[in-house]
Amino acid sequence: MVDREKVEKALSQLRPSLQADGGDVELVDVTQDGSVKVRLQGACAGCPFSQMTMSQYIRKFVQQQVPEVKEVVAVP
Repeated sequence: MVDREKVEKALSQLRPSLQADGGDVELVDVTQDGSVKVRLQGACAGCPFSQMTMSQYIRKFVQQQVPEVKEVVAVP
């Protein structure tokens, strides 16, 4: 089972760089099967590069910090 606090800690490490560009990320849910659901906020929500931010930055970092995470998905 994925520890929600570990995921939140990983996201808090990402926040300063996202906030520097006017965006943010909110942890919505952590499921028992290892899926993490996040919501992009601010400038990230409407950015044309949001999918790249999710896959190349947020997903990779969270999975490095919390290896039991199977996937990180953005929800509206």
